[in-house]
Amino acid sequence: MKPLKKNSFLRPFACTKSAKMLSSPMNATATLDSAKPYRVLVCDDQADVLEALRLLLKGEGWQAVVVDSPDALMGKIRTEVFDLILVDLNYTRDTTSGAEGMDLLGSLEKQGITTPVMVMTAWSSFDLAVEAMRRGACDFIQKPWDNDRLVAAIRKQAESERRKRSELEIAANVQQKLFPRNLRPMRTVDYAGHCLPAKEVGGDYYDFLEITDHSLGFVLADVSGKGVPAALLMANLQASFRNQPPGALLRPSDVLQGVNRHFFDSTAAERFATLFFGIYDDSARRIRYVNCAHVSPLLLRASGEIVELDATATMLGAFQVWKCKEASIDLARGDTLLVFSDGVTEAGIEHGDEFGDAQLAALLRENAGIPAEALVHRVVEAVSQFSGPSRSDDVTVVALRGI
Repeated sequence: MKPLKKNSFLRPFACTKSAKMLSSPMNATATLDSAKPYRVLVCDDQADVLEALRLLLKGEGWQAVVVDSPDALMGKIRTEVFDLILVDLNYTRDTTSGAEGMDLLGSLEKQGITTPVMVMTAWSSFDLAVEAMRRGACDFIQKPWDNDRLVAAIRKQAESERRKRSELEIAANVQQKLFPRNLRPMRTVDYAGHCLPAKEVGGDYYDFLEITDHSLGFVLADVSGKGVPAALLMANLQASFRNQPPGALLRPSDVLQGVNRHFFDSTAAERFATLFFGIYDDSARRIRYVNCAHVSPLLLRASGEIVELDATATMLGAFQVWKCKEASIDLARGDTLLVFSDGVTEAGIEHGDEFGDAQLAALLRENAGIPAEALVHRVVEAVSQFSGPSRSDDVTVVALRGI
């Protein structure tokens, strides 16, 4: 999750459920193909070094993909999966300080690339090695290298990466089972949700909560951070809602006060969550809601007008003293409410071109009247196509359509 741009007080598996389509959920099975050759991305500006490394790895039965610049490496790592990155620290701009290699380590971290990185240089020093490790390198090899030591180091890191990836696939499967299942049909509303993590697991959370016979609770939250830490907080947040007695959910202010207190007391200072919590009354066609500094949902009226549901409270977990206001709005027949994480509108930001509010509003208008299930799929597909394989944030969408 990134800082909110407005209305703020301050590989993945998909999960889709619809009230009108109750088919069995996707059941991903985590597997580790230990017989598959290791894939190593090698970066060096010297052709002879690249060829020597390629032949060395080929002799071990491994696959080496070679590039000659940090820019070329970043292009490859965004679109392909590797077990290890082997990278020289020095390039033509500066052949002794390792500055370009250090910048590359920073770029990989900024992009959320977790593939282990082993660095090499002929200008080795203890300080340079320590700095490279501090910036995320898993090992340091001095040129000219010893073939046996290099092969052993690559095997150690690649095996560790394979095990970690397998464990994350299992975690992803578990996380998907935390999303809502077997949704209850409602008389006046069609609803659906879809979550697409940027990595194996993510920090976005959505849920549908049965409150009374004619009331449906729905929540979409975005936990700060990414990966496993965010996923653990997401599970914690889900438990905070699922463990509430149904009647308690009719009092959003009290529930969220408790959630904020729990988050504040049990997480680090830099951890927080933005959240939108709504209660739909199936008899009155009315939504009561609290927006905790979350990106504003869009309500498309049947007339074509779009209303934004702005923040009514600060984020959860950031402040010990916390208050919120409740608001309400009608959802008439033909109206559509779209709740989403900032991974939707900020998709592509790493390339300097966001998907944006205007494009999302246009997409919503173009698909007015289609079922909620189809709508969330179209939004997620449009965002995925716009951002490409380098998507760095979770994408989560919830839609409610008056029928």
